[in-house]
Amino acid sequence: MGVDIAKFETEMNRGFLQVLVLVVLEREMYGYLILRFLEESGYPVEESTLYPLLRRLEKYGLVRSHWQVTDDRPKKYYIVSAAGRTVRKRLLAKWKHQDAILAELSIQQEER
Repeated sequence: MGVDIAKFETEMNRGFLQVLVLVVLEREMYGYLILRFLEESGYPVEESTLYPLLRRLEKYGLVRSHWQVTDDRPKKYYIVSAAGRTVRKRLLAKWKHQDAILAELSIQQEER
């Protein structure tokens, strides 16, 4: 049976990255800084993945953005919105609940 595990991982990563970005953007950051921060945290992300996600989160009102012009070039800064904090809180609670279920089922499986 040739199961492509990468497809399952992609689905898992998509949801995880949404929550992760809502957590990371408690502090205002521009796109490249987010990429570097995630990479240094052990979760590298491609630009082609991050920027569409940021646009989607902004479209849904979960993050806000503004342009800041500096000496070198303009940068678009992002920060989680009040609605984003509410969604983040619910998603983290759901994530913890699911993790607890997985942990319990894993323990049960090991005991068999």
